[in-house]
Amino acid sequence: MRIALVSETFLPKVDGVVTRLLATLKSLEQAGHDVLVFAPPKSPQGVSGFRVVPAVGMPFPWYPELTFAVPSGRLGREMKRFAPDVVHVVNPVFFGAFGAGLAKRYDLPLLASFHTDPKVVEDLSLGWFKRPLEVIDREVHNLAHVNLCTSPQMVELARSLGIKRVRLWPKAVDADRFNPRHKSVEMRARLTGGHPELPLVVHAGRISFEKRMDVFAEGVIQLKDEARFAVVGEGPALAWLKEKLAGMPVEFTGFLAGSELSAAYATGDVFAFPSDSETLGFAAIEAMAAGVPVVAANAGGIPHIVKDGATGVLVTPGDGDALTAAIRRLLRDDAERERLAAAGRVEAERWTWDAATDSLVARYRQAIRMHRGGRGSKKVAETNSQPLGA
Repeated sequence: MRIALVSETFLPKVDGVVTRLLATLKSLEQAGHDVLVFAPPKSPQGVSGFRVVPAVGMPFPWYPELTFAVPSGRLGREMKRFAPDVVHVVNPVFFGAFGAGLAKRYDLPLLASFHTDPKVVEDLSLGWFKRPLEVIDREVHNLAHVNLCTSPQMVELARSLGIKRVRLWPKAVDADRFNPRHKSVEMRARLTGGHPELPLVVHAGRISFEKRMDVFAEGVIQLKDEARFAVVGEGPALAWLKEKLAGMPVEFTGFLAGSELSAAYATGDVFAFPSDSETLGFAAIEAMAAGVPVVAANAGGIPHIVKDGATGVLVTPGDGDALTAAIRRLLRDDAERERLAAAGRVEAERWTWDAATDSLVARYRQAIRMHRGGRGSKKVAETNSQPLGA
């Protein structure tokens, strides 16, 4: 199958969406599919053996990592020359919306995936943009023959926004890359600041305000005499967090990848994940696969991953005291910590990228069938109120 993938976000940025895309591209390549990636400016020229076409664009003034796509004849020519069987637009707001427009212009089957809760703009002090973003989401997604979300909670949210034909894109993790066997004495010494005998709480991911770094900071301050903390990652809230936690027992590693990231996950005693804006929560999945119990906010897509009391602990979103209490309880109860870690690992082993990508390809084929059955947007309009078949 020939797939044109148009993504609002891509390398060099690293977040949950990009993590999913990179793993999916690898699986698509192994399955023999051909993909042309349309990505924002500064993206690499290729990935997983596929060519990447970086767009000309300019950053969204209030969120530089989102890009206004400048309508370019080159992108249209590249799309037409590639002649895809299906177009997949990822998180279509600005650049992705342009990709959806190209699909309609060339009368191509269109699938769109929904990865961002519009309420995230409130965490970025852009509450005025929430309603326009909801309208953009609805209008662009309803051009698609099939829409995908990454958790049941986001499926329901998308439907509540008026998005039609929504189905689930299954979760997945590389359970070999994220594995308890990557636990490292050297990494523990590094993450504990030279105090490997002390309990270690790890947080990994994009360090941004919508990830509730304020709640994480509360936990660190309350537990400063009981544990060491490690923050793995970079982002716009990193400078604020370092200042807030100056003098606290915290190590900031910056961005880690490869074997270092695997070791950082596996070496912790507890993984703290206070974000309440996750559409899925890849960091939590990776921690579970690494055999580390997760304490996370009971919000967004997280309950789709972490089952409270069975594979981790869920706490009230935005409640620093609740996060602190749950972490403290696990640090003091070795048996409970080990039970949750083992159960989380078993659960994560079930979520393979091959299975998730097979499901995605099946949805691509469904979009193609719907397009052939009605020749594009006319059929989409006719099926707006009809259930989407399996």
